[in-house]
Amino acid sequence: MTSKWNYLPLTTEEQKLETELDKRYASCAPVSELLVQRGITSVDDAERFFHPSLRDLYDPFLMPGMDKAVARLNKALGTKERIMVYGDYDVDGTTAVALVYKYLQNFYSNVEYYIPSRDDEGYGISKHSIDYAASQGVQLVIILDCGIKAIEEIKYARTLGIDFIICDHHVPDDELPPAAAILNPKLEGSTYPCSHLSGCGVGYKFMQAFAMSNSLPQGYLESMLDLVAVSIAADIVPMVDENRILAYHGLKRINTGPNMGLKAIIRICGLTGKEITISDVIFKIGPRINASGRMQSGREAVELLVARDNGEAFEKAKAIDQYNKDRKELDKRITEEANAILDARGEAVSAKKSIVIYNKDWHRGIIGIVASRLTELYYKPAVVLTLNNGLATGSSRSVQGFDIYKAVEASRDLLENFGGHTYAVGLSLKEENIPEFTRRFEEYVANHILPTQLTPLLDIDAFINFSQITPEFINTLRKFNPFGPGNQKPVFCAKNVMDFGTSKLVGRTLEHIKLELVDDTSGKVMNGIAFNMADKFEHIHSRKPFDICFTIEDNKHHAATGAVQLLIKEISPSK
Repeated sequence: MTSKWNYLPLTTEEQKLETELDKRYASCAPVSELLVQRGITSVDDAERFFHPSLRDLYDPFLMPGMDKAVARLNKALGTKERIMVYGDYDVDGTTAVALVYKYLQNFYSNVEYYIPSRDDEGYGISKHSIDYAASQGVQLVIILDCGIKAIEEIKYARTLGIDFIICDHHVPDDELPPAAAILNPKLEGSTYPCSHLSGCGVGYKFMQAFAMSNSLPQGYLESMLDLVAVSIAADIVPMVDENRILAYHGLKRINTGPNMGLKAIIRICGLTGKEITISDVIFKIGPRINASGRMQSGREAVELLVARDNGEAFEKAKAIDQYNKDRKELDKRITEEANAILDARGEAVSAKKSIVIYNKDWHRGIIGIVASRLTELYYKPAVVLTLNNGLATGSSRSVQGFDIYKAVEASRDLLENFGGHTYAVGLSLKEENIPEFTRRFEEYVANHILPTQLTPLLDIDAFINFSQITPEFINTLRKFNPFGPGNQKPVFCAKNVMDFGTSKLVGRTLEHIKLELVDDTSGKVMNGIAFNMADKFEHIHSRKPFDICFTIEDNKHHAATGAVQLLIKEISPSK
């Protein structure tokens, strides 16, 4: 789907800030413009942005409930209670469980971990898991990346003498569970400065506060920031503020001395000895960890992440890699089936503003991925449902700027359970309620979505010419890492570029274009790659000018030389 190119020039006030920053960064334009877009208003702020420091992390006791949580954990250790560390089966949940379990186990042995079965227990806390905890003599459960809506379950646990400390980051309801303590930066009235921590990030802040309360050194905890970085990348939380600091130092740990389990995954991915980026975590490391919970058991992911033997870790990584291969095949098949159904419904030309699709035979662990693919293809909020334990269970994904959580919440009286974020929500309902949910969901979306939100936007950060792509500019641009929501990789636009005469079609079916481009500002030839854009080759080869939107990437084939290439996002004939 062709995007609308969107460039918002700096306001008059922002231009003044840009002028101030130019006193330091004028030699590598448009760095000052990029900084202002990210809310950076001074050279000092810019230097902190370029050199994130753990000293700038917030005091964990600023989070409401932290005093209670630490006091309850200290009591459990003091009276030698059995503790269970419990978490969701996705990447965020399993990294959170691994971090808290490993940290506590370092000096306290009466602790175990628990990951629910996606198929048998579903998301969050189940009565089965509480009964299991009671049978093991557990008196305190630290629950991570879920639990904020488990009111009845935690009430039941209290009748069995089990307390809960909830560490969650999902949107809470008005009524909260009767837990011993709740840590969630999204709680109403919370003044914690970073409201978009990952679930693992909340667990990290809890352990940080616990260490501070007991005068423990922070070094061992900081050595587990690789797990936090993986959670931040995989859960796609905003890469700003505290998250950016945690991800920056977690990436350094991944590249210098990763967790034994992560090291095995890195080896499986073929990334050993290479500079690992957030993109590598999102597209290679994260999906493999996630595949464990999607295809088999999230517990296996935790077993990998807490492994203490290299051989054991590598064997577990190989098994998880196979789950990921199986996941890919299943994902491809179900996506094709979903597209066939939507094609038959005429979805591409439908006036409907949303998609709800149900097939009782689809694998529950894959439907979130399928929802993402449908949203990407049709650019509409999408809900994909399948049957699990007698209920239609589903995942939803949204388009940029539209709050799908509110759209699902509008039909909460039809739902058995739901929870999530602005752009992704999990839900379950009775089969007979699917038609009415579909009608209401479409009605809500049609009444609330803006026309501009139904067309993909390609946001342009800055216009640039080839003479500005200097070694100094590229080195400064690298300091904008790590990238993510709120700090996306800058997208540039260059106008009136031309083929040097050597661009060519490449790929198995000649579907890609390997570009060698020039403009009229310098004599340099810029290398680029345009995936799946063979339909643009005739215009390019005609030597007529065209405009390109692109990101600047390190050329991994020539990494030692510091070479870069342009990753082309879209091409348009120059007007």
